Amino acid sequence: MVFIHDTKTALTAVTDLVNTLPGRDDPDTLTTLADFDAFLEANPYSGAVRRDESELEAVRRIRPRLRELWDVDRDGAVPLVNAMLRDGKALPQLVIHDGYDWHIHATSDDAPLATRILVEAAMAFVDVIRADEYDRVRVCSADDCDSVYIDYSRNGSKRYCDTGNCGNRMNVNAYRLRKARESA
Repeated sequence: MVFIHDTKTALTAVTDLVNTLPGRDDPDTLTTLADFDAFLEANPYSGAVRRDESELEAVRRIRPRLRELWDVDRDGAVPLVNAMLRDGKALPQLVIHDGYDWHIHATSDDAPLATRILVEAAMAFVDVIRADEYDRVRVCSADDCDSVYIDYSRNGSKRYCDTGNCGNRMNVNAYRLRKARESA
């Protein structure tokens, strides 16, 4: 699955943001300004970024809304995406900056960061929906993990997230189970 640079960048950022939510045994990992700085370092946004408590809280509040995109199918995602675009007053415009070729921004650079994140995520999911690739929007298959990811593999066979060591851990568990059955 190949998406243009800004789509893949937005999908990576929204995945990283959703995965900061507390999970089964995992704590919330976006609670401090240092956490927020680390997120923004890994996922830079153009435009105004204040990096203060108020902005952090606004970004924290949008996470459950973004997480909903992993709980629905392609048709169920459409009203969620449309609501994000509508709420963000999205007005797509072609822009070029910072060494990136022409791409779309759908909000102004001075819109609140949480709004820009929602709208950029929605625009990226528009591409996923239009490409009919929504089956690659997944939740980790490990029994003890609920992290989310987008499967970019060629054959669409990825089953585990990259946030923990889920794939390796589940393979070791399966191996140990097979060995236990063989010796029983």
